[in-house]
Amino acid sequence: MKSSEIKFTIELDDNRVPEKITWDATEKSGNDLAETNAINISLWDQENKNTLRIDLWTKEMTVFEMKRFYIDSLGGLAQNILKATGDEFMATEMNDLCEKLVAYLEKNPE
Repeated sequence: MKSSEIKFTIELDDNRVPEKITWDATEKSGNDLAETNAINISLWDQENKNTLRIDLWTKEMTVFEMKRFYIDSLGGLAQNILKATGDEFMATEMNDLCEKLVAYLEKNPE
């Protein structure tokens, strides 16, 4: 059986606030660590039937970038729900919300 690994390294300041986030994966192109300013990971807890979340962002992440990050994340979830379940209603509703949020950001850039 083939396995794949994804690794995140978080450098924290004295107050345990992320200053730098790097990641690597066995199937990522290139050999260098990649740097990012935010990650959100959702894990399904089979035993408790709920979602566990890890949300981290660096001090460098602007408020506007954070808002875009979550809109993009929601759009990705919309694509995934359609692909995984075929539920066009849920995917459309999520995409419609993304469009509304993008319009909101365009009117309120910060």
